[in-house]
Amino acid sequence: MHNKHKVKLEIDKLDQQILRCLIKDARIPYAEMAKDFGVSAATIHVRVEKMRQAGVIQSTKIVVNEQKLGYDVCCFIGIILKSAKDYDKVIAKLNEFDEVVEAYYTTGNYSIFIKVMTHTIEELHSVLAGKIQSIDEIQSTETLISLQNPILRDILP
Repeated sequence: MHNKHKVKLEIDKLDQQILRCLIKDARIPYAEMAKDFGVSAATIHVRVEKMRQAGVIQSTKIVVNEQKLGYDVCCFIGIILKSAKDYDKVIAKLNEFDEVVEAYYTTGNYSIFIKVMTHTIEELHSVLAGKIQSIDEIQSTETLISLQNPILRDILP
């Protein structure tokens, strides 16, 4: 992934503190952070804008609980391609499936490693057989079903 932003930014202690607060709660008022860190709200605003311009802060989004939306099955699928040159074509096809929520180009046994979310095991089977394994450029797949997600966190700056 190359960064389209040209601004190079040195992250200092205040920037780190701001990022940690925003990662915990993106809705925290600048005035509250300013009070906690002993600076003005304007300083917080300027710092946040600089980090946006530099691409350090890419977006602000809500995090949903997949299980409360009925997505009870999380799995990871290792994909072996028939040929390395098929990578772009396979990624484009995988991108069409809403159930594929993450994809990685990896070293090791698999060319592509994806994360898939479905409501049920039956739906997972349908996605695997009817969508993923029907991609001609895929030689084989290995599916690992997640039983728990005991660690899930954002990287701390």
